[in-house]
Amino acid sequence: MIFSSALLENAVNEFAKLPGIGKKTALRLVLHLVKKEPVETARFSEAIAAMRSKIRFCSNCFNISDKEECNICSNPLRKKEMICVVESIRDVMAIESTQQFNGVYHVLGGIISPLDGVGPDQLNIDQLVKRVKAGDIEELIFALNPNIQGDTTVYYIGRLLKTETIKITTIARGIAFGGELEFADEMTLAKSISNRIAVEQYISTTG
Repeated sequence: MIFSSALLENAVNEFAKLPGIGKKTALRLVLHLVKKEPVETARFSEAIAAMRSKIRFCSNCFNISDKEECNICSNPLRKKEMICVVESIRDVMAIESTQQFNGVYHVLGGIISPLDGVGPDQLNIDQLVKRVKAGDIEELIFALNPNIQGDTTVYYIGRLLKTETIKITTIARGIAFGGELEFADEMTLAKSISNRIAVEQYISTTG
């Protein structure tokens, strides 16, 4: 691809670094911005810069937030005694879109995957255990992707909390094994949450 402007080429190269964006798509996006009024382009770049510099992670659940505590954790109407454990922030968004869960979350920041070099120490597992041991938690719901790595993570955390007197469940198998929550339709995900099963039962049927 030959460019008549180094500025244009640099912008295309930066856009092309985004996941799922090739050079042709990057060029189309950049040319779209070129046709916009300078004030609109400035608003776009300022929004991206502000997002990256000011965004933070919730001190309780590690969800993305504008403040110390995210709007879910700070909502007095949410059931703080019920924690839904998820792999990523995208999973929080997926579950919230179902409008079937009124508890709070804990974002692990990944799942245990030795082949990928991801161990328990690299995830927000210790913080989850501390939240549970602090008391007032009645149920822990695992909403991890139904695959080997997800099952391993459920089993590992379940062992850490085996002495705690709380209910530990996982979403039902409405999500096919090997699937991802992020891409599940809202109805399937909603039913998986409402029909959740005990972790012991889940492990015995999948192990």
